[in-house]
Amino acid sequence: MNETTIENPNQKPKWIRVKLPTGKNYRELRSLVDKYKLNTICQSGSCPNMGECWGEGTATFMILGNICTRSCGFCGVKTGKPLDVNWDEPEKVARSIKLMKIKHAVLTSVDRDDLKDMGSILWAETVNAVRRISPGTTMETLIPDFQGITKHIDRLVDVAPEVISHNMETVKRLTREVRIQAKYERSLEVLRYLKEAGQNRTKTGLMLGLGEERDEVFQTIEDIRNANVDVITIGQYLQPTKKHLPVKKFITPEEFNEFGDFARNLGFRHVESSPLVRSSYHAEKHIH
Repeated sequence: MNETTIENPNQKPKWIRVKLPTGKNYRELRSLVDKYKLNTICQSGSCPNMGECWGEGTATFMILGNICTRSCGFCGVKTGKPLDVNWDEPEKVARSIKLMKIKHAVLTSVDRDDLKDMGSILWAETVNAVRRISPGTTMETLIPDFQGITKHIDRLVDVAPEVISHNMETVKRLTREVRIQAKYERSLEVLRYLKEAGQNRTKTGLMLGLGEERDEVFQTIEDIRNANVDVITIGQYLQPTKKHLPVKKFITPEEFNEFGDFARNLGFRHVESSPLVRSSYHAEKHIH
Protein backbone atom coordinates (compact mmCIF):
# COMPACT_ATOMS: atom_id res chain seq x y z
CA MET A 1 0.00 0.00 0.00
CA ASN A 2 1.20 3.48 -0.83
CA GLU A 3 2.32 5.26 2.31
CA THR A 4 0.47 8.44 1.27
CA THR A 5 -2.90 6.69 1.07
CA ILE A 6 -5.47 7.99 3.56
CA GLU A 7 -7.19 5.08 5.31
CA ASN A 8 -9.70 6.79 7.57
CA PRO A 9 -13.00 6.38 5.68
CA ASN A 10 -14.85 8.67 8.09
CA GLN A 11 -12.75 11.70 7.24
CA LYS A 12 -12.72 12.89 3.65
CA PRO A 13 -9.39 14.37 2.60
CA LYS A 14 -9.17 17.92 1.29
CA TRP A 15 -8.92 16.81 -2.36
CA ILE A 16 -12.48 15.36 -2.20
CA ARG A 17 -14.12 18.72 -1.47
CA VAL A 18 -16.35 20.11 -4.20
CA LYS A 19 -17.50 23.66 -4.81
CA LEU A 20 -21.25 24.21 -4.65
CA PRO A 21 -22.83 24.40 -8.12
CA THR A 22 -23.25 27.95 -9.38
CA GLY A 23 -23.66 29.81 -12.64
CA LYS A 24 -26.48 30.78 -14.97
CA ASN A 25 -26.40 27.58 -17.06
CA TYR A 26 -26.57 25.40 -13.96
CA ARG A 27 -29.50 27.35 -12.48
CA GLU A 28 -31.44 27.20 -15.74
CA LEU A 29 -30.93 23.47 -16.14
CA ARG A 30 -31.82 22.82 -12.50
CA SER A 31 -35.14 24.66 -12.87
CA LEU A 32 -36.00 22.73 -16.05
CA VAL A 33 -35.15 19.37 -14.46
CA ASP A 34 -37.35 20.20 -11.47
CA LYS A 35 -40.19 21.56 -13.58
CA TYR A 36 -40.42 18.57 -15.94
CA LYS A 37 -39.51 15.92 -13.33
CA LEU A 38 -36.66 14.50 -15.38
CA ASN A 39 -34.59 11.51 -14.24
CA THR A 40 -30.94 12.57 -14.31
CA ILE A 41 -28.35 10.28 -12.79
CA CYS A 42 -26.48 13.49 -11.96
CA GLN A 43 -29.00 14.03 -9.16
CA SER A 44 -30.01 10.50 -8.16
CA GLY A 45 -26.36 9.46 -8.12
CA SER A 46 -25.34 12.54 -6.10
CA CYS A 47 -22.55 13.29 -8.57
CA PRO A 48 -19.95 15.76 -7.26
CA ASN A 49 -19.42 17.23 -10.74
CA MET A 50 -23.03 18.13 -11.50
CA GLY A 51 -22.46 21.86 -11.41
CA GLU A 52 -19.42 21.75 -13.69
CA CYS A 53 -21.00 19.41 -16.24
CA TRP A 54 -24.34 21.22 -16.37
CA GLY A 55 -22.47 24.48 -16.76
CA GLU A 56 -20.74 23.01 -19.83
CA GLY A 57 -24.01 21.83 -21.36
CA THR A 58 -23.51 18.13 -20.55
CA ALA A 59 -26.01 16.05 -18.59
CA THR A 60 -26.72 12.38 -17.92
CA PHE A 61 -30.24 11.00 -18.34
CA MET A 62 -31.43 7.69 -16.94
CA ILE A 63 -33.96 5.71 -18.96
CA LEU A 64 -36.10 2.63 -18.28
CA GLY A 65 -37.27 3.97 -14.93
CA ASN A 66 -35.39 4.45 -11.68
CA ILE A 67 -35.75 0.98 -10.10
CA CYS A 68 -33.02 -1.54 -10.94
CA THR A 69 -33.29 -5.34 -11.04
CA ARG A 70 -29.73 -5.63 -9.69
CA SER A 71 -28.38 -4.78 -6.26
CA CYS A 72 -24.83 -3.53 -6.73
CA GLY A 73 -23.20 -2.70 -3.42
CA PHE A 74 -21.94 0.71 -4.54
CA CYS A 75 -24.94 2.17 -6.34
CA GLY A 76 -27.45 4.67 -4.97
CA VAL A 77 -30.23 3.67 -7.41
CA LYS A 78 -33.17 1.76 -5.88
CA THR A 79 -33.38 -2.02 -6.27
CA GLY A 80 -36.68 -3.85 -6.70
CA LYS A 81 -39.44 -4.71 -9.17
CA PRO A 82 -39.38 -2.07 -11.91
CA LEU A 83 -42.48 -0.45 -13.33
CA ASP A 84 -43.68 -1.26 -16.84
CA VAL A 85 -41.68 0.23 -19.71
CA ASN A 86 -42.86 3.72 -20.66
CA TRP A 87 -42.70 3.76 -24.46
CA ASP A 88 -43.17 7.55 -24.44
CA GLU A 89 -39.85 7.90 -22.62
CA PRO A 90 -37.58 8.21 -25.70
CA GLU A 91 -39.64 11.18 -26.92
CA LYS A 92 -39.72 12.75 -23.45
CA VAL A 93 -35.95 12.42 -22.97
CA ALA A 94 -35.24 13.78 -26.45
CA ARG A 95 -37.53 16.78 -25.91
CA SER A 96 -35.89 17.42 -22.54
CA ILE A 97 -32.45 17.42 -24.16
CA LYS A 98 -33.65 19.91 -26.78
CA LEU A 99 -35.37 22.07 -24.15
CA MET A 100 -32.25 22.11 -21.99
CA LYS A 101 -30.06 22.88 -25.04
CA ILE A 102 -27.77 19.98 -24.14
CA LYS A 103 -24.69 19.83 -26.36
CA HIS A 104 -23.63 16.36 -25.27
CA ALA A 105 -26.01 13.90 -23.62
CA VAL A 106 -24.97 10.83 -21.67
CA LEU A 107 -27.73 8.22 -21.61
CA THR A 108 -27.68 5.48 -19.02
CA SER A 109 -30.21 3.09 -17.53
CA VAL A 110 -31.03 0.75 -14.74
CA ASP A 111 -30.57 -2.96 -15.48
CA ARG A 112 -33.79 -4.51 -16.78
CA ASP A 113 -33.17 -8.23 -16.46
CA ASP A 114 -36.94 -8.61 -16.13
CA LEU A 115 -37.45 -7.78 -19.83
CA LYS A 116 -37.00 -10.20 -22.72
CA ASP A 117 -34.93 -7.64 -24.64
CA MET A 118 -33.22 -6.30 -21.46
CA GLY A 119 -34.49 -2.85 -22.46
CA SER A 120 -32.34 -2.70 -25.60
CA ILE A 121 -35.24 -1.80 -27.91
CA LEU A 122 -36.13 1.29 -25.88
CA TRP A 123 -32.42 2.13 -25.72
CA ALA A 124 -32.21 2.23 -29.52
CA GLU A 125 -35.46 4.17 -29.81
CA THR A 126 -34.13 6.79 -27.39
CA VAL A 127 -30.97 7.34 -29.44
CA ASN A 128 -33.08 7.68 -32.60
CA ALA A 129 -35.47 10.10 -30.89
CA VAL A 130 -32.61 12.35 -29.74
CA ARG A 131 -31.19 12.35 -33.28
CA ARG A 132 -34.58 13.34 -34.67
CA ILE A 133 -35.55 15.99 -32.13
CA SER A 134 -32.15 17.41 -31.14
CA PRO A 135 -29.89 16.62 -34.11
CA GLY A 136 -27.08 18.89 -32.89
CA THR A 137 -26.61 16.87 -29.70
CA THR A 138 -23.86 14.24 -29.54
CA MET A 139 -24.42 11.16 -27.39
CA GLU A 140 -22.72 8.64 -25.14
CA THR A 141 -24.69 5.55 -24.17
CA LEU A 142 -23.58 4.00 -20.86
CA ILE A 143 -25.17 0.56 -21.20
CA PRO A 144 -25.73 -2.43 -18.90
CA ASP A 145 -24.13 -5.75 -19.87
CA PHE A 146 -27.44 -7.06 -21.32
CA GLN A 147 -26.24 -10.39 -19.82
CA GLY A 148 -23.73 -10.50 -22.66
CA ILE A 149 -26.42 -11.30 -25.26
CA THR A 150 -25.07 -9.93 -28.54
CA LYS A 151 -28.39 -9.36 -30.31
CA HIS A 152 -29.28 -6.82 -27.62
CA ILE A 153 -25.86 -5.15 -27.84
CA ASP A 154 -26.20 -5.02 -31.64
CA ARG A 155 -29.24 -2.75 -31.32
CA LEU A 156 -26.98 -0.07 -29.81
CA VAL A 157 -24.19 -0.59 -32.32
CA ASP A 158 -26.73 -0.29 -35.16
CA VAL A 159 -27.87 3.20 -34.06
CA ALA A 160 -24.21 4.25 -33.66
CA PRO A 161 -24.03 6.80 -30.83
CA GLU A 162 -20.73 8.67 -30.77
CA VAL A 163 -19.60 6.65 -27.71
CA ILE A 164 -20.82 3.37 -26.21
CA SER A 165 -19.60 2.76 -22.69
CA HIS A 166 -19.98 -0.05 -20.17
CA ASN A 167 -18.37 0.26 -16.76
CA MET A 168 -16.12 -2.42 -15.28
CA GLU A 169 -16.37 -0.54 -11.95
CA THR A 170 -13.81 -2.63 -10.02
CA VAL A 171 -11.09 -5.28 -10.16
CA LYS A 172 -11.75 -8.96 -10.79
CA ARG A 173 -11.40 -10.10 -7.16
CA LEU A 174 -14.00 -7.61 -5.91
CA THR A 175 -16.52 -7.91 -8.75
CA ARG A 176 -18.78 -10.45 -7.02
CA GLU A 177 -18.99 -8.26 -3.90
CA VAL A 178 -19.30 -4.89 -5.67
CA ARG A 179 -21.43 -5.91 -8.69
CA ILE A 180 -23.31 -8.86 -7.28
CA GLN A 181 -25.08 -10.06 -10.45
CA ALA A 182 -22.30 -9.06 -12.85
CA LYS A 183 -19.20 -10.89 -14.06
CA TYR A 184 -15.76 -9.42 -14.72
CA GLU A 185 -15.07 -11.48 -17.84
CA ARG A 186 -18.57 -10.87 -19.23
CA SER A 187 -18.13 -7.11 -18.96
CA LEU A 188 -14.75 -7.34 -20.70
CA GLU A 189 -16.35 -9.41 -23.43
CA VAL A 190 -19.12 -6.83 -23.90
CA LEU A 191 -16.48 -4.14 -24.40
CA ARG A 192 -14.48 -6.33 -26.75
CA TYR A 193 -17.58 -7.24 -28.76
CA LEU A 194 -18.64 -3.59 -29.16
CA LYS A 195 -15.36 -2.87 -30.95
CA GLU A 196 -15.50 -6.02 -33.05
CA ALA A 197 -19.06 -5.15 -34.07
CA GLY A 198 -17.89 -1.84 -35.49
CA GLN A 199 -18.47 0.73 -32.75
CA ASN A 200 -16.10 3.66 -33.31
CA ARG A 201 -15.51 4.79 -29.72
CA THR A 202 -15.79 2.56 -26.63
CA LYS A 203 -15.31 3.51 -23.01
CA THR A 204 -15.32 2.14 -19.46
CA GLY A 205 -14.93 3.38 -15.88
CA LEU A 206 -13.29 2.21 -12.64
CA MET A 207 -13.90 3.21 -9.01
CA LEU A 208 -11.05 2.93 -6.52
CA GLY A 209 -11.08 2.74 -2.74
CA LEU A 210 -13.11 -0.47 -2.35
CA GLY A 211 -10.19 -2.53 -1.09
CA GLU A 212 -8.36 -3.26 -4.34
CA GLU A 213 -4.57 -3.63 -4.40
CA ARG A 214 -2.36 -1.49 -6.64
CA ASP A 215 -1.27 -4.47 -8.75
CA GLU A 216 -4.92 -5.36 -9.31
CA VAL A 217 -5.64 -1.86 -10.61
CA PHE A 218 -2.75 -2.06 -13.07
CA GLN A 219 -3.92 -5.51 -14.21
CA THR A 220 -7.48 -4.31 -14.71
CA ILE A 221 -6.37 -1.31 -16.77
CA GLU A 222 -4.30 -3.70 -18.90
CA ASP A 223 -7.24 -6.10 -19.32
CA ILE A 224 -9.43 -3.20 -20.44
CA ARG A 225 -6.88 -2.00 -22.99
CA ASN A 226 -6.56 -5.56 -24.31
CA ALA A 227 -10.30 -5.40 -25.03
CA ASN A 228 -9.50 -2.47 -27.38
CA VAL A 229 -11.32 0.10 -25.25
CA ASP A 230 -10.60 3.69 -26.32
CA VAL A 231 -11.47 5.74 -23.21
CA ILE A 232 -11.05 4.98 -19.51
CA THR A 233 -12.15 6.97 -16.45
CA ILE A 234 -10.72 6.26 -13.00
CA GLY A 235 -12.19 7.89 -9.89
CA GLN A 236 -12.68 7.59 -6.13
CA TYR A 237 -15.58 5.53 -4.78
CA LEU A 238 -17.76 7.50 -2.36
CA GLN A 239 -20.34 5.69 -0.22
CA PRO A 240 -23.89 6.85 -1.19
CA THR A 241 -25.51 5.78 2.13
CA LYS A 242 -24.60 3.77 5.22
CA LYS A 243 -26.32 0.75 3.63
CA HIS A 244 -23.78 0.66 0.81
CA LEU A 245 -20.24 -0.68 0.72
CA PRO A 246 -17.90 1.39 2.89
CA VAL A 247 -14.93 3.32 1.54
CA LYS A 248 -11.86 1.26 2.44
CA LYS A 249 -9.40 4.03 1.59
CA PHE A 250 -9.06 7.38 -0.13
CA ILE A 251 -6.62 7.24 -3.03
CA THR A 252 -4.31 10.24 -3.32
CA PRO A 253 -4.14 12.50 -6.39
CA GLU A 254 -0.56 11.30 -6.91
CA GLU A 255 -1.71 7.70 -7.14
CA PHE A 256 -4.45 8.65 -9.59
CA ASN A 257 -1.80 10.36 -11.71
CA GLU A 258 0.26 7.18 -11.65
CA PHE A 259 -2.69 5.05 -12.79
CA GLY A 260 -3.56 7.64 -15.44
CA ASP A 261 0.00 7.71 -16.81
CA PHE A 262 0.03 3.90 -16.93
CA ALA A 263 -3.21 3.94 -18.95
CA ARG A 264 -1.92 6.59 -21.36
CA ASN A 265 1.25 4.60 -21.96
CA LEU A 266 -0.88 1.60 -22.91
CA GLY A 267 -2.41 3.62 -25.73
CA PHE A 268 -5.90 4.69 -24.60
CA ARG A 269 -7.22 7.55 -26.74
CA HIS A 270 -8.43 9.46 -23.70
CA VAL A 271 -7.84 9.02 -19.95
CA GLU A 272 -9.48 10.76 -16.98
CA SER A 273 -7.92 9.79 -13.64
CA SER A 274 -8.44 11.83 -10.47
CA PRO A 275 -10.42 11.60 -7.21
CA LEU A 276 -13.59 13.37 -8.38
CA VAL A 277 -13.79 11.71 -11.80
CA ARG A 278 -17.07 9.94 -12.57
CA SER A 279 -17.76 7.96 -15.73
CA SER A 280 -19.48 10.88 -17.42
CA TYR A 281 -16.95 13.52 -16.30
CA HIS A 282 -15.73 15.57 -19.28
CA ALA A 283 -17.81 13.21 -21.43
CA GLU A 284 -18.01 15.80 -24.20
CA LYS A 285 -14.23 15.44 -24.70
CA HIS A 286 -14.40 11.68 -25.18
CA ILE A 287 -15.99 11.85 -28.63
CA HIS A 288 -12.89 13.29 -30.31
